Amino acid sequence: MVQSDAIEQIPAPGARQLHFAGDTVTFHLNVPESWDGQAWLRTSLGHGRSVRREIIRQVDRQENPLGRSWYDIPMTAVEKGHFTLTVALTEVGHFEAKGYFLEQESADPLWPPGANTAINVAPADTCCANIIYNAFVRQFGPNKNGAMGVVDQPVKSLDEAGYTVIPPSGTFRDLIGELDFIIGHLGCRIVQLLPIHPTPTTYARMGRFGSPYAALSFTAVDPALAEFDPKATPMEQFIELVDAVHALGARLFIDIAINHTGWAASLHETHPQWLSREPDGQIENPGAWGVVWADLTRLDYNHKDLWQYMADVFLTWCRRGVDGFRCDAGYMIPTPAWRYMIGKVRDQFPNVIFLLEGLGGKISVTRDLLNWADFNWAYSELFQNYDRGQIEHYLPGAMEISQTDGTAIHFAETHDNQRLAATSPAYARMRIALCALLSSQGGFGFANGVEWLATEKINVHGSPSLNWGAPDNQVDPIRRLNALLTVHPAFFHPVRVEMIRQGPGNTIVAARRCRSNRSGLLILVNLDAASANEAAWPRSRSPLDGDSTLDLLSGQPVSTGGDGQTGRISLEPGQVLCLTNDPADLERVTHAADRFPRIPDRILRQRLRAKALEVWRFHRGVGDLGQWDPDQAAAQLRTSPLDFCRSMNPSGATPRTVVWQFPVDLRREVMVPPGHFLLVRGGHPFRASISEKGTTMAVEESLTDAGGNAFVLFRPLPLSGRHKPRTLKLSCYDPDGCTHHEAPLLYLTAARQVRVRKMFTRPRKRLSSIHMLGTNGRGAMTRAHAHWGLLPSRYDALLAANLSPVVPEDRRILLTRLRGWVVFQGFSQEIGPDCLDAFGFDFDAWGGWQYHIPSGQGEHVVLSVGIRMLPGTNAVDMVFYRHPDQGRKDRLADDRPVTLILRPDIEDRNFHEATKAFTGSEHRFPSAVTCRAKGFIFHPSDDHALEMEVERSDFFIETQWQYMIHHPQEAQRGQDPHSDLFSPGYFSGPLAGGESEILKARVAGETGASEEPGVDLRRRISRFFEVAPQWEPPVPALKKALDQYIVKRDQYSTVIAGYPWFLDWGRDTLIVVRGIIAAGRFEEALNIIVQFAMFATDGTIPNMIRGTDTGNRDTSDAPLWLFRVCDELGTLMGQAKLLKTDCGGRPLKRVLLSIARSIMAGTPNGIVMDAGSGLLFSPSHFTWMDTNYPAGTPRQGYPIEIQALWQAALAYLGRVDAAEPRKRWQRLAGQVRQSILDLFFRDDLGYLSDCLHAGPGTPASQAVADDALRPNQLFALTLGAVTDPEVAGRILFACQELIVPGAIRSLADRAIDPELPVYHNGELVNDPKAPYVGVYGGDEDTRRKPAYHNGTAWTWVFPSFCEAWADCFGPGEYETALAWLASTSRLINDGCVGHVPEILDGDAPHHSRGCDAQAWGVSELLRVWVKIEGLMSENKRQTANN
Repeated sequence: MVQSDAIEQIPAPGARQLHFAGDTVTFHLNVPESWDGQAWLRTSLGHGRSVRREIIRQVDRQENPLGRSWYDIPMTAVEKGHFTLTVALTEVGHFEAKGYFLEQESADPLWPPGANTAINVAPADTCCANIIYNAFVRQFGPNKNGAMGVVDQPVKSLDEAGYTVIPPSGTFRDLIGELDFIIGHLGCRIVQLLPIHPTPTTYARMGRFGSPYAALSFTAVDPALAEFDPKATPMEQFIELVDAVHALGARLFIDIAINHTGWAASLHETHPQWLSREPDGQIENPGAWGVVWADLTRLDYNHKDLWQYMADVFLTWCRRGVDGFRCDAGYMIPTPAWRYMIGKVRDQFPNVIFLLEGLGGKISVTRDLLNWADFNWAYSELFQNYDRGQIEHYLPGAMEISQTDGTAIHFAETHDNQRLAATSPAYARMRIALCALLSSQGGFGFANGVEWLATEKINVHGSPSLNWGAPDNQVDPIRRLNALLTVHPAFFHPVRVEMIRQGPGNTIVAARRCRSNRSGLLILVNLDAASANEAAWPRSRSPLDGDSTLDLLSGQPVSTGGDGQTGRISLEPGQVLCLTNDPADLERVTHAADRFPRIPDRILRQRLRAKALEVWRFHRGVGDLGQWDPDQAAAQLRTSPLDFCRSMNPSGATPRTVVWQFPVDLRREVMVPPGHFLLVRGGHPFRASISEKGTTMAVEESLTDAGGNAFVLFRPLPLSGRHKPRTLKLSCYDPDGCTHHEAPLLYLTAARQVRVRKMFTRPRKRLSSIHMLGTNGRGAMTRAHAHWGLLPSRYDALLAANLSPVVPEDRRILLTRLRGWVVFQGFSQEIGPDCLDAFGFDFDAWGGWQYHIPSGQGEHVVLSVGIRMLPGTNAVDMVFYRHPDQGRKDRLADDRPVTLILRPDIEDRNFHEATKAFTGSEHRFPSAVTCRAKGFIFHPSDDHALEMEVERSDFFIETQWQYMIHHPQEAQRGQDPHSDLFSPGYFSGPLAGGESEILKARVAGETGASEEPGVDLRRRISRFFEVAPQWEPPVPALKKALDQYIVKRDQYSTVIAGYPWFLDWGRDTLIVVRGIIAAGRFEEALNIIVQFAMFATDGTIPNMIRGTDTGNRDTSDAPLWLFRVCDELGTLMGQAKLLKTDCGGRPLKRVLLSIARSIMAGTPNGIVMDAGSGLLFSPSHFTWMDTNYPAGTPRQGYPIEIQALWQAALAYLGRVDAAEPRKRWQRLAGQVRQSILDLFFRDDLGYLSDCLHAGPGTPASQAVADDALRPNQLFALTLGAVTDPEVAGRILFACQELIVPGAIRSLADRAIDPELPVYHNGELVNDPKAPYVGVYGGDEDTRRKPAYHNGTAWTWVFPSFCEAWADCFGPGEYETALAWLASTSRLINDGCVGHVPEILDGDAPHHSRGCDAQAWGVSELLRVWVKIEGLMSENKRQTANN
């Protein structure tokens, strides 16, 4: 390192400074003007996480620290040779920095002489009013006011005789009862408890109660401090105390003496090696001041695993809500140990306070612990300095520590000292005022009882009286002092304190000056409580002007004497004055003393600054703040956190902030995209934390916005390559008491990290919830679970056939499942979940299982099973392959065959029904079985039969019934959950290593052989789990998944709406066509369009199609979706060509025009255009929210998405029709757009009404607009009906309340107007004012239907939210929109893997419900993913070109 005396740095190298989060620090570097080059600051500032991680890894992983936290920041040239840099301080901890200069054309920096500058950053809320009330819980019991003195004498004789006599103790709840007084009346902001751990009460007990410093467990509480309450454990009662302290805006510290334990502590048993022993083996007993504490055992901190254990102890208490720790005799523990433990704690709880009790230790050790080890505070020894000479000698050093290293806390009295009042009440009052008025950052404390002038020393082995409630007390003086420390700037950081007493006399005169606004106070103290004394000071050093002053303690005017050079005042014995020139000071102090603020204004401003700087730093990195004003930013943050975050976003389009609202979002898993803040809002103060697998990621205490509401703003949290489930924990402090809540969060990774999983391995729990889907292009399916033989639903089947060769119809369950066993030497093992190692699938109707099956003697066989549904045929082939032993000793040798037994369970039923043996099947099924050599034929009906056969094994008739098979999914749906299964017999045959068995099951008589001969099946399964890709990118996977829904309908194609139970629906099919177009499959899309255009009659299209029945046309949106898909397909293949396509004798264009004109005139089923507004009237239950019988969402009138689709249809015709009519279509489209803004947009709510409710014939202008927040309005954005960016943005922010991972709620969890009553058989089955239902389950008519579109979350609409987000906010938000969209991966990789379920519960944990493979869920996800990726690619191309 090359150093140069020509370089000057300010602050100077080697200097130390204490700051607070929310401060800024400015560095200056001066070099000769002749030097050319750039100045830099090398620092760890802004990289606290890296600093801590190096400290932690040095112990946990034995990694040497490599300085990964040091970065270079360029300084700004102010003038020739002068560089500056202002850095935001947002993280708590110890940091270092040093400037250097790099000359032009030089690679070697020049450094100023000296060491690094140390910057110690303390939590923002410790910048002032750090007033500590030291409470000994035991003393708040019956003897609080000395009432047990009469009992004391008889007990003493028992004490002396060696008996254990423990009188009633004070409890946590006793202390809770006095918190209003301690915090609310006295104004203390910290309650510090003497140790609360279990203590020895029999052997090795010291005193009557035992020493609280003799901890038997560092993580437990002494049950003697709790009431006996069967409803609340001692720890839960301690948490009550934590909550009560926090509810009043204060903090709770506990005292932990980790340098020793009590005798027979739990650590003696679990970790005896941690005890420090003499050479002769005797356990060391610590002591001080010549006293040995025989009930204590010293711990040996040469063991680094002890460091780790103690770090976990501190973390445990932090998780319980403790805010700080008094560390008894902290100097006795090695500084590196403290550095590790504090670093480990700060990594999760950065604002926790570590208070060093270092009395008796070296001042150099105290400085090291405050700096390098990162302690926050240390005990000052002012209370042990009594006269002027001692104080003037000691105090400047303590003040300097408080400005550079950490706050020195002036305790007026501790449990180690005699009571002040034992000398005299006047002396007690004087010493209390002295410690408070000479404090730094208001760091002042006192022991319980000081306020009541208690005289009995706090004997920690007993429970002496606090003199509670004594009429002669100093409650009001302490209250006044605390008010002064709370509101006066002369006690805030930064401040300068000088001792300016001149002349003889035992008095103190101190000048306090606030560095920020120059306001000052003059402190005068007569240290003699028995005699009067004169105080004198040089006027030139006083912060006051003139002789007229006010005493802020008494509120009285005080005139100073003396001459022009010297001020003088005669002080009464023990008198203390705090003088000011400013009458406003007195008004502030008096106001605060009348009612202490929950959060002092100075602390609130500091915390707001810290949060504003944190937002700045996230968006702009660690750099030069320049002229940016943190105070102005803090004011903006308080006015509107969202608007502030928006203003800080470089793109400016969005605030990059997700809102979580208490209490409504307790039932919603809120998603947080990468790089987003989380804004948590509530009506009352609260504390919040975010945790992941037991590790706390962030902790915040609520701030108050300008409207008086509480909020927390969490910074963006780090992510890895996958979505991270995390937990938001809240402690809410409302007037009725404290409540605790937990809610799930999902932190999203970038979409580029997301993959569709195709291979799944243990643990068993992961495999228990997944299954594969295979289809044949005709409507049939195979649906097999990872857990072999699992039948959670009546719709599960290995072969559910579509018997019609030309159209989709209700599936027929024929082969339900296959059970199997491997037998070797009489030992039988089921082929089941206990042996399952892996499960995989592919999108060509293929699934595979791999089993590790024991065969005895420590050996096993590896068996892989494969299944495939054959395309175009109602058939499945299965292969069972035993892998070769490969010379491994733990595998059964290849030449030792096992017996493979396979037993099919078969049925013959419609897939909606259940087999009940007692209805006749028990007699009919056995007689329908015909045995063959290698299989059987099951012929339950004249029109169909099931054939099953194998290649090598034999079939044995042995009929078997299994009764009451439970289907939990039907139970959850409120349906009959039981069915019976019939097995005609079993297949059995030998299987040696390397051999396989092929099983075929098919509907008899169907033409078409297996497209995958046995040899291909064997080859595929033998290598499937080794060579098949485990993952696939989303877009290719979704394109393949989409294939499984496209099926044959006559000579055309259609779409199965969903598996396992839907057929083809008009609305669903046309929406799916959008995804087919996005996949680039134009011919298939056109084929489907032609099919449905041929169905079009009188402006209608069939909605629900059953077989060849197209009579159900009760849909107002299906005809309009036809326009949309034509528009999208025509854009890609040419509109003119498309519109000429023949549709059963009519060109497509004529069909579209006919539909539009019929709708305008009125369709036979009641759809009609309102001439006044151009909007479409839709009859009840004609939208996709079509629940009926009972009417769950009638939406009769003018639903918003119908208007959006109508507008899009009109706009399309306005582009493709002939020139003259084109203008009319365009005008009508414009009229609809304007009507949507005029009639739907609720400016008071910031979103569109879901429906203008009206009866037939009622114009839209007279309809009733609801305030229901539903997702249908998103189509107004994506279809171009609403184009105003501001309106669109407000709608999207409102709709954020609806989104959950992979889906969007159909209704917000809030009250609505007008009401929505749902009746079933004349009985009301919902809450009309708040119809949201968060769980889709139970009886269909009374529970599921009311929930279906009133809270249930839908997957197919969710992509439209992401699409609208990208469209509205542009390139800066493409990544966010895609990250939201990628949240669907959690659904794709669970349940029916590779597919998207129909619906989820609106309430967390958002279980998948309904059809678990839904076509429009897949297609819309694919369409929007392709669209946003295309937008991103186009934006990158344009950026590169520019």
